[in-house]
Amino acid sequence: MLLRARLGLGLALMLLVRIAIGDAPAAPEAGPFLFGITPVFVVDQTPFLAGFGRYLQGRLGRPVHFVQRKSYAEITDMLLGGELDAAWICSYSYVLNRTELALLGIPVFQGEPYYQSYLIVPASDGGTRGYQDLQGKVFAYVDPRSNTGYLYPRHAIGGLGKDPNTWFRETFFTWSHPDSVRAVADRLADAAAMDSYIWEVLHLNDPGLTDRTRVVGSSEKFGFPPVVGGSLLEAGEKTRLVEALLQMDRDPEGRRLLDLLYLDGFITGREDIYEGIAAMIRAAAPLVE
Repeated sequence: MLLRARLGLGLALMLLVRIAIGDAPAAPEAGPFLFGITPVFVVDQTPFLAGFGRYLQGRLGRPVHFVQRKSYAEITDMLLGGELDAAWICSYSYVLNRTELALLGIPVFQGEPYYQSYLIVPASDGGTRGYQDLQGKVFAYVDPRSNTGYLYPRHAIGGLGKDPNTWFRETFFTWSHPDSVRAVADRLADAAAMDSYIWEVLHLNDPGLTDRTRVVGSSEKFGFPPVVGGSLLEAGEKTRLVEALLQMDRDPEGRRLLDLLYLDGFITGREDIYEGIAAMIRAAAPLVE
């Protein structure tokens, strides 16, 4: 609650100054709507977030402040602790905490609200066909709360009857999907698992980078990382935020913002599309640190 408390203190001090100079106290203005994001964007964040903030402010009637942290866990903890009103989080983080979070909107990419985990290796590696060929290699994970970049690869190795804690010679976290591509392209890692959507968008924007890697495997389809609300999000604002997301593809400015992210739009929350992740968590629970 520290971030929200600081903002509240600022409003209180402004009110005291107005009283001291003789102004009649007005009704307190609504504080900013705090929206959490993680470092997953594959486009320049500045123009997108500036436009997205204006778009949401016009529909919520409040200023919108974006709060970014390095790890998925940090944003999720802030959301659960009431320091954020809503956030765009990883599907793994959502499934782990869905009894405490409200599913507000799911992005649609290439006609579907799904994505996959891609296994990538350096383009010069012509022999690797899958996880079975990576014993003793250096592997790059994305984040301990990433579905495609951590949960799925460990689950896949467990499916081979192997221990993911000992299968690789060395592992490390890159903390973002684009950095996992760079780690493989630069031969800092022999392989990495990552978000298929991000790899595909990177391939459109920076083929010089992705052409230095090769996709050698893909997972089943999983529910796309959603926009979720915290437990303190007021019902009326929850409704307005859902409507704002669902109407983006029919609004000129919303359509422009979606195009920046190569997304078709948003659909309403569908719990069923996350069941594959929930089943994987149950099956691989002993393997997840």
